[in-house]
Amino acid sequence: MQQNIEHPENDACYEGLTVNRGVEQPNVVNPAIAERLKRLHKQTLTTDDYVNGILRGNINVLSQAITLVESARMDHQDMAQEVIRRCLPNSGKSVRIGITGVPGAGKSTFIEAFGKFLTSEGHKIAVLAIDPSSERSKGSILGDKTRMEELSRDPRAYIRPSPSAGSLGGVARKTREAMLLCEAAGYDIILIETVGVGQSETAVHSMVDFFLLMQIAGAGDELQGIKRGIMEMADSIIINKADGNNIQRSELAKGQLQSALHFFPPHESGVEPKVLTCSSYEKTGIKEIWDNILHYCSETQQNGYFDSHRCEQAKYWMYETINEQLRNRFYQVQKDELLKAEDNVMHNRESSFAAAFRLLDDYFKKDIK
Repeated sequence: MQQNIEHPENDACYEGLTVNRGVEQPNVVNPAIAERLKRLHKQTLTTDDYVNGILRGNINVLSQAITLVESARMDHQDMAQEVIRRCLPNSGKSVRIGITGVPGAGKSTFIEAFGKFLTSEGHKIAVLAIDPSSERSKGSILGDKTRMEELSRDPRAYIRPSPSAGSLGGVARKTREAMLLCEAAGYDIILIETVGVGQSETAVHSMVDFFLLMQIAGAGDELQGIKRGIMEMADSIIINKADGNNIQRSELAKGQLQSALHFFPPHESGVEPKVLTCSSYEKTGIKEIWDNILHYCSETQQNGYFDSHRCEQAKYWMYETINEQLRNRFYQVQKDELLKAEDNVMHNRESSFAAAFRLLDDYFKKDIK
């Protein structure tokens, strides 16, 4: 488009007609950001670069290291595990908080209000959010930075959404590894938000110190929609959106839930779970929730549960990683045989169970050789 050539309509023969040049349009990409991204893409980081950058608290290097952890490439995985091994002595010094709840309970809004409160108290927080992936397109919105607009601009906060990509166990393991890197980078509070469906609560519960279940009042029977297993895992239950006309319903729900907790077996931590109300919109009840978490951590550190729980979690994730690696290796080695077995099963030449046992026997024979 030749913008500098005068429009022919401005010739004297066209009386009463004038066409302006228009406004020069700026580049849609910030040149400073474009140059920085270009340098990052060209730069190949070594293991030392990753480790030193993380320990210095460099967010760009931390983000690249987490991307390395999430990569399926074997060379990336080897480097990621070396980075984690070297960062491990600098991890474990944070409070790890898991947050779950039904969709629409206001988890992201709460995390933003809670996160802003924590940063105002001088803490550095990292938010690791697991976003559900589409079973059809395998895509994920990863919209937590959009929902937490104010917190995402806070220099003392780091938000990292990760797609579940259909493999909850895999993404949970990678979330745990990302958590260790964030701790090594100096973040003293880690918030992990679940997708709020399926078995994600169990996976997240196995990597946090404090598990927070978020509910809302006025959406039907408060006790009916809660799984007993999730309530037994919860270290505290929060009734969110306790504002406006919903305050009375929230207090009623609080009483119902606190009574229901008395029928459950004593909590293994030795600390009785509390039911609290808050309003993420009006920023009320946030400090009380943090005080409750501090009280829980203090009590469990004194009775020894805090450290023993973390040891059990480390052992759990060792076995989970073994199971995942065995499964991945099986599917890689038996790729061709699996296709033949699928055809046999679909055409009733072999039963599903017989095909599975035959493939497993064949795999273990190959592995022995």
